[in-house]
Amino acid sequence: MKIKEIITANQAIFSCEIFPPKSYMNIDKTKAVAKEICGLNPDFVSVTYGAGGGTSQQTVEMAQYINQLGSTALAHLTCASSNRQEVQAAIEKLKEYGIENVLALRGDILEENRDKPRDFTYASDLITEIKRHGDFCIGAACYPEGHVECDSMEQDLIHLKAKIDCGVDFLTTQMFFDNTAFYSFMFRALKKGIDLPILAGIMPMTNSAQIVRSCKLSGATLPTRFRRIADKFGDNPEAMKQAGIAYATEQIIDLIANGVKGIHLYTMNKPDVAASILSNLSCIVGADRICMK
Repeated sequence: MKIKEIITANQAIFSCEIFPPKSYMNIDKTKAVAKEICGLNPDFVSVTYGAGGGTSQQTVEMAQYINQLGSTALAHLTCASSNRQEVQAAIEKLKEYGIENVLALRGDILEENRDKPRDFTYASDLITEIKRHGDFCIGAACYPEGHVECDSMEQDLIHLKAKIDCGVDFLTTQMFFDNTAFYSFMFRALKKGIDLPILAGIMPMTNSAQIVRSCKLSGATLPTRFRRIADKFGDNPEAMKQAGIAYATEQIIDLIANGVKGIHLYTMNKPDVAASILSNLSCIVGADRICMK
């Protein structure tokens, strides 16, 4: 099923993200994770592509497996480290495996490829290529606090509008920890004429090392309240995990209360964390979410 149809049919949706294994030897372990995540009854499950497309084959196989489990899969596709022929081959593979939904991303530019000429400069180039070669439902990323490579939030919105004009069906945000930043982004996006469904990306931060690494890569800021939580519980893994789940739960409650169309949970392949959050929200997002298939 296409995600744009799911979004249209539901007042609010809840989805999850997993990442495939770096080595194919671990594919069965990751499939076990996917089965648990799908058992939580999300509206769809996305599968990342890996830096430089390093896990691209596993991405397609995992997406196919998610579909086989009766869930809806969203396969990530990046282009920064791929030429046109490689991207076209990836698109054909998605069609071969029956994947209808694609999250089109530029992706990280590997240091060894930074000075090499590229067929695709922006995600908008990839979106155009996908539209030319298949009838996919296409999602794209957006950045409530601006992309780390953009000089201003205004410039980032201009790039976002360019992506949308190429044929995007919905947007998913990068993780954020301050809902005020998200609401401000939504207001500025609407002023730019951006009115697509936007899913709020939430990452439960369950250990202090993960917090530092993720925020450095994404440019996401941490509110003072969250910093105090990390300072207090960062050296106690179980306490930090519990606090991270509670913080993410509160974020989601506030977002849903303010009419956000959907929540996309970055699970970091931790089904127990996702299940705990959904249990906390059982009467808010629907009790059927936590009924195992």
